[in-house]
Amino acid sequence: MKHQVIVVGGGLAGLRAAVESAMLGADTAVLSLLYPVRSHSGAAQGGVNAALANMPECKDDTPAKHAYDTVKGSDFLADQDCAEILTSDAPVRIYELEHWGVPFSRTPEGRIAQRPFGGAGYPRTCYASDKTGLYILHTLNEQAVKHGIKVYNEWAVLSLARDGAMNHGLVAMNLQTGEIASFGADAVIIATGGAGRIFRRTSNAMQSTGYTLGMAYRAGVPLKDMEFVQFHPTTIIGTNILMTEGARGEGGYLVNNQGERFMSKYAPKAMELAPRDIVSRSIQIEINEGHGFPDGGGCVHLDLRHLGREKILERLPGIRDLAISFLGIDCIEKPVPIQPGQHFIMGGIDTDKDGATILPGVFAAGECASVSVHGANRLGGNSLLECVVMGQRAGAAAGNFVKAKSSAIQDAVLNDAVKKTSADVDALLKSDGKERLVTLRDTMAQTMTDNIGIFREEKPMADALATMRELRARFRDIGVDAKNRKFNLDLLRTIELGGMLDAAETIAAGALARKESRGAHSRLDFKTRDDANWMKHTLAHFTPDGARLEYESVVQTKWQPEERKY
Repeated sequence: MKHQVIVVGGGLAGLRAAVESAMLGADTAVLSLLYPVRSHSGAAQGGVNAALANMPECKDDTPAKHAYDTVKGSDFLADQDCAEILTSDAPVRIYELEHWGVPFSRTPEGRIAQRPFGGAGYPRTCYASDKTGLYILHTLNEQAVKHGIKVYNEWAVLSLARDGAMNHGLVAMNLQTGEIASFGADAVIIATGGAGRIFRRTSNAMQSTGYTLGMAYRAGVPLKDMEFVQFHPTTIIGTNILMTEGARGEGGYLVNNQGERFMSKYAPKAMELAPRDIVSRSIQIEINEGHGFPDGGGCVHLDLRHLGREKILERLPGIRDLAISFLGIDCIEKPVPIQPGQHFIMGGIDTDKDGATILPGVFAAGECASVSVHGANRLGGNSLLECVVMGQRAGAAAGNFVKAKSSAIQDAVLNDAVKKTSADVDALLKSDGKERLVTLRDTMAQTMTDNIGIFREEKPMADALATMRELRARFRDIGVDAKNRKFNLDLLRTIELGGMLDAAETIAAGALARKESRGAHSRLDFKTRDDANWMKHTLAHFTPDGARLEYESVVQTKWQPEERKY
């Protein structure tokens, strides 16, 4: 199978990239682990940011002000040129989605409605009730159908097919048959989403493993800023399913066991709408100091009752349904017990502002990539925006790359990649190793949650790094109990675990090395931000002995670092 452009991942970033590439005339296909409309992008609830200035209180909002909020929210680690691209492209991309059919909620005048989100100076989060990601996902899927994009459903990418200087496609496994096949491509766009399942408590879906980060990493593409992991303040206890920031944007309160709106102690101006890193730390401090509730290992309450039945049913029906389904609690009548949960990886596959990596022919977009527009902390509403803005840019860059490419896809490289990958999979199936997936994966997730969480310290992080390296060594002796080829999820999850361990090691290594607190990286032993020594991006390069760390400067254009106050 050969295409000019193959997009790996059928979520928002992947579909937007595929649509752009196809509109430029490139023969484009999507390879997806599951049907695109089941992608985790559909779980995004609250909205997507753009400086449209549609609400009375934000008439003087501009893309430049959106960029400043993004840079400040990132604790000044975002590349400012990329942040400006993100926010200046935002209105165009949102109106494009509107014209394609996204049913945004409306103001009385018929404009796209916007709500407040954390860290934003204006209400600029465009929303469609509390199901924004789902509606955008279905709309982009319609566009993919319209443009005749071939979708390979239920295929798992296993490796890239590269020679010394160029990538020529990829190798993937058909989950329905177990067949391992090559896909020749002039350009590959990786758009596989987040890596939340590296952690125990996460809002991410089961498929959000991040194993493709390890795939790119082992192919020679560095991972950038992996130590910056966002914990969403409000996930429901037990399952850690997301309770949208839109609930606080609509006026919801966070309350401790004393009945206090405790955010007044931590962010007296922004209150519940401070950036996510600040709100998550504040909740965890309340729990640690005994001001939380004991349910679910510690929680506080998200109280929406004062919003009234009509407003909840109109603007937050989705999270009401989730609370009823998973907790038996109707938020119209009772507060919802919530706790922070891993939600987003600010780091990822290192790319330039057009999604290109250092490996010619390989691009990346969305959560799996690091441009960097989020720096040390992402603002709510900027993730869906990154998907559509950077997805479009990566699709355009890949489409133009294949037009200009002079060399042909090398079948010999593809054949060699298939042989090597098939041999690796066969060895897994035949292995009688004593290690098992569940043991290694649970140890990884619990260790990362306990040691590389909201608050971090030298020894626990060093222990976590040592554990990840030990698990990587033990992984070499892993056995797969199910020996069948068709829909062998034991085999798939084991393959995924290999990439997850690589990604987890880079998180631990980067966090241990960064001796400061910045954004979501909050160290108890280095409590302040250190711009003199750490205003720089971390680049993790693969070596057989573990991650090799390098650093590069943050791009500054307009804004000098300052203390974050909200």
